[in-house]
Amino acid sequence: QVQLVESGGGSVQAGGSLRLSCAASGYTFNNYCMAWFRQILGKERERVANIDNDGRTNYADSVKDRFTISRDNAKKTLYLEMNSLSPEDTAMYYCAAVPSTPEYCAMAYNKGQYRYWGQGTQVTVSS
Repeated sequence: QVQLVESGGGSVQAGGSLRLSCAASGYTFNNYCMAWFRQILGKERERVANIDNDGRTNYADSVKDRFTISRDNAKKTLYLEMNSLSPEDTAMYYCAAVPSTPEYCAMAYNKGQYRYWGQGTQVTVSS
């Protein structure tokens, strides 16, 4: 079955960096649109970035120019490089996947558009 396992979260001071990873198994990774979402307790889960099977990316305005999403199809792994972190980035970060065309992926901004989810990894940024 499809499995997504995130890692790389932790605690960091403002201005620091972290790299999240999401290891995928149980499906043909390179046929899937992949995304990172984040959720603060009591708030809606929001998209951070997504990437299609050819590597085209989209970012939320709040992370543009600070975060970079990438994927290694051979390793079946999704990444999120996060730089210039601020306390507002503190959240649980989730990896998500859905089989899709690049056209669908380009518009896949909502959590309801993704079929599979990981368990999440916590990122805490202190000031």
